[in-house]
Amino acid sequence: MPSLTVRPVSAAVGAEIEGVALANASDGELEALREAHAKHGVLFFRDQELTPEQHEAFAARWGEINVNRFFTPVEGHPRIAEVRKEPEQKINIGGGWHTDHSYDRVPAMGSILLARDVPATGGDTLFAGMGAAFDALSDGLKETLEGLRAVHSSRHVFGGRAMAAATDDRIGNPELATQDAVHPVVARHPDTGRRLLYVNPGFTVRIEGWTDAESAPLLRYLYQHASRPEFTVRFQWKPGSVAFWDNRATWHYALNDYHGQFRLMHRITLEGVPLE
Repeated sequence: MPSLTVRPVSAAVGAEIEGVALANASDGELEALREAHAKHGVLFFRDQELTPEQHEAFAARWGEINVNRFFTPVEGHPRIAEVRKEPEQKINIGGGWHTDHSYDRVPAMGSILLARDVPATGGDTLFAGMGAAFDALSDGLKETLEGLRAVHSSRHVFGGRAMAAATDDRIGNPELATQDAVHPVVARHPDTGRRLLYVNPGFTVRIEGWTDAESAPLLRYLYQHASRPEFTVRFQWKPGSVAFWDNRATWHYALNDYHGQFRLMHRITLEGVPLE
């Protein structure tokens, strides 16, 4: 039997896992992690000593690894994206509520982020639970949302040269920012069947069949609702910390409050399945 401990860190989202080394997790431990990941949306681990090879090997046990089109890869490891901010850089990556890869027709299942070098203070990441956010809506709004689909896009974020210039070429390949996808506003989790609010401020651009002006009030309300404190949790990084989140069930927000300090993270993203 696995010896790991699952400790929820909030009522809405997140659990800290103790008693497991990801570099050599057993099959039993992996099964327990799968169950916890589906239930809590994001799992937090401390003091993980992972080489890039071990990081990739752990990710590959969960599914196919997505090769990121826009982030600079770790040298020698094209499947690991580097999330770096130098002391003199002002703009961070991920500094707003978003869901990775919602602009893909088959959204990413999850991301495994490993802290390599973190500032002495600041640089935390916020997570929000989209299952709890949906559950708290009125029955009338739930019924309305069930019949809607939303358009997601990468063009306004990664397209052109604006993002590359703003992030000192940590984000590249703007010509590849051609993704547009349509997903249900209310998606069902592929593993649990739980209903999830599946729109996000970063990549959702409108409700399908509605104009931008018509979409804006509804989306603005949903964003304000889903980011309420009771649906969120804040994770403080240390070297060797890992956050493994479910992109279908959570949002995240990388705080940019450590100017003058260095921060380096390694991220692997996993392929998902179509949402219904």
